Amino acid sequence: MHVLVIDDEAAIRQILSALVSRAGYSVDVAATAAEATAKLVRGDVDVALCDVRLPDGDGIELVRSFKTSDASGATIDTQFIMVTAFASMETAVEALRAGATDYIVKPVHSEELLHKLAQIDAMTGLLAENKALRNLVVGGQGLYTFSSPSMQQVDRLVGKVAVTNSTVLVTGESGTGKGIVARLIHEKSPRSTFPFIPVNCSAIPENLLESEFFGHTKGAFTGADKARKGLFTEADRGTIFLDEIGELPLHLQTKLLHVIEDKQIRPVGGEQARGVDVRIIAATNRNLEEMVKEGKFREDLYFRLSVFHIHIPPLRERRSDIGDLIRHMMLNIGGGTLEIDAETEQVLQSYSWPGNVRQLENVIHRAHILAEGGRITLAELPPEIAQQKPAREPSASSLARNGSLRDQLRQVEAEIIFKALDSVGGDRKAAAQKLDIGLSSLYRKLEELADLGSARGV
Repeated sequence: MHVLVIDDEAAIRQILSALVSRAGYSVDVAATAAEATAKLVRGDVDVALCDVRLPDGDGIELVRSFKTSDASGATIDTQFIMVTAFASMETAVEALRAGATDYIVKPVHSEELLHKLAQIDAMTGLLAENKALRNLVVGGQGLYTFSSPSMQQVDRLVGKVAVTNSTVLVTGESGTGKGIVARLIHEKSPRSTFPFIPVNCSAIPENLLESEFFGHTKGAFTGADKARKGLFTEADRGTIFLDEIGELPLHLQTKLLHVIEDKQIRPVGGEQARGVDVRIIAATNRNLEEMVKEGKFREDLYFRLSVFHIHIPPLRERRSDIGDLIRHMMLNIGGGTLEIDAETEQVLQSYSWPGNVRQLENVIHRAHILAEGGRITLAELPPEIAQQKPAREPSASSLARNGSLRDQLRQVEAEIIFKALDSVGGDRKAAAQKLDIGLSSLYRKLEELADLGSARGV
C-alpha cells in the first residue's frame, strides 16, 4: 500500500512516515494542500493521512474535492484518514460526509494508526477481489464454468437460494469470492432492481457503526445537524451484504438480531421504529461456531444468519479449476494474445495459493506485464511460486525413510485422504462418502494431518 502523509509540521511528517515505513508500506509526504493535490492526482496513493488544518487550505475540503466526481464522473480511489487535534464528533462526522474513511486524534497512537491502515488494506483487498472476480461472471447469469464439483455445487446453491428471501451466510478464506457470490444472489433474485448495499463491518469505526447501519435523527449527537438515513434504509426492498460479519461488536450483534426478527430499525436518537424490507447476506473468513463457543459471537444471531449456508472452498482444494481459471484470466487480460508454457502451468497448478483466486489473478496480471512475445514462462512468475517444484507422488522407498512406523502411517493416510479430495474437486462431503467415513471424522483427520497438507500444498 502507498501512503501519503499530509501535515504542515515537519516533526509529525517524519514520525508518521517512519511508523508507516516500518509497517512495510510505501510512504510519501506533503506539507501543503497544493503539494498533496499534485501527488494525489497521479492516482497511485492508496491511503492519505491528512491533517484537518493545512496552511493553504482545509483538509476536509481537500478530501471533498477528490471524493466528489467531476463532470466525467471520475474520482480517485485514495482512502483518507483525517488527523485532527480536536476530538469532536462534529469534525469526525463532517470528515466522513466529505468522503473520508476514518479519523484519528492527535497525539497519534501507533497501534491505533497501524490497526486502521490494516483495516483499509483488507478493505482494499476486498474491492480488488470483487473487481477481479466479477470477470468470472458469465453474462450475469452465474459463476464462470468450473470443473470442480464443489464449485458447480456453489453455482447450483446460488441459483436455488436467490429466488427466496432467505438470509444467507457465505464463508470461505480471503480471496475465494464471497463478495461476488453475494452479488450474484442479489442479481438473480426478485430484488435485483433494488439496491445492493455492500458493507465492510471491519472498516467502519465502532463508535459510528450504529449510526451508519440505522441512521440518526437531527441532534442525536454533537454534529448531527440533520437526520440521516442508515444503510439498512438505503437497502430497503433490496439486499445488504455484511462482509466481515465476525468483526461486528456484540452490542451491534444484538441490534442486528432484532432487525432480522422484527424487520424494524430504530435510528440513533429516535423513539419511533421504522419497518424495513431488507434481505441480509453475511460473509466471513472466520469460524463463527468457534467464536460462539468463545462468547465472541451470539449463538442466536449465528443461527439466524446461517439459515442457508454457502461455503466456498479454497483454490488448493479444487485444483481442477486452476487450469480453466488461468486460461480465462489470460483471455480476459491479454485479449487472446497471451500463451503459457506447459511447465509454467504445471507449477501454477501445484502451488498452494494462500491468497486464492485473487492471488492467482494478481500473478497473471504481473506475468502479462513482464511476458515478452505474449508467452508466460517461469521467469515471469514471483520467485516463491517459480521455485516450487510440481508435487510428485511419494514412492515406497521415500516413505520408508520418513521416520517411525507411526509417521509412515500418517503419510499414507494423508495421501489417501488428499487423493480422495482431489478426485472430487475438493468437495469434502463427497470425499467423506468416497472414503466411507463421517464428515466430522474427515474434518478431524484434516486437522490432525494439517502439517502434511501444508507440505503437499493442500
